[in-house]
Amino acid sequence: MNKRFKTIAVIPARSGSKGLPGKNLKLLLGKPLICWTIEAALDSKMIDLVMVSTDSKEIANISKEYGADVPFLRPKHLATDSATSFSVVEHALNFYANDLNMKFDCVALLEPTSPIRKINDIDNMIEKLYSNIKDSDAIVSLGEVSEHPAHFKIIESDGTVVPYNTGDTNNLRRQDQKKVYFPFGVAYISKVEVLLNEKTFYPKRTLGYIISRNQNYEVDDIYDFICIESLLKNNAKVL
Repeated sequence: MNKRFKTIAVIPARSGSKGLPGKNLKLLLGKPLICWTIEAALDSKMIDLVMVSTDSKEIANISKEYGADVPFLRPKHLATDSATSFSVVEHALNFYANDLNMKFDCVALLEPTSPIRKINDIDNMIEKLYSNIKDSDAIVSLGEVSEHPAHFKIIESDGTVVPYNTGDTNNLRRQDQKKVYFPFGVAYISKVEVLLNEKTFYPKRTLGYIISRNQNYEVDDIYDFICIESLLKNNAKVL
């Protein structure tokens, strides 16, 4: 147990998914996708409570079987496409505080669609945040993007191809371009007080935690799922 931060892990898992229907319960190497994240959270030495926020009784039952706390079914208005991760976590924190008289110093949002985590990723992130406690309020997992946005294009209504980035970056050599990163869902960790005040997992004082290239995947569709399944099947030095 983490003696410095009392930490809750919130795993959001609604039943609806357009990109890959039923993805949270889709079997990944014989185990429901969500269970990879539950197990990673339970293996953490820094997390005090692991909970799943879902609107599905089936997801709730399986999550409980794997050791997660599921004290409620998520309200319908928080199970829509427009519901934000912040609103889901805020609801969970308020439930524990108001209904169960349980308050936490730190919250870790762990997305089940990012099942590839190194053994100590979560604890290393919490440790890094705590080590910078005076100057930082949150930490997010970031993967370097190989397709640099300087080369992105958009297509106008008349079919014309124009640069997405209006800056003069087309002639920059790759080595001259600044590295850019995407926030993959390995973990978003924040001090609870700051999260509730600023209403974002990217408060003003946010640290980055760089993940490995082979962790740069999120299950949004079947193609992502196949890539992740292949990586895990071949034990791609991430576990």
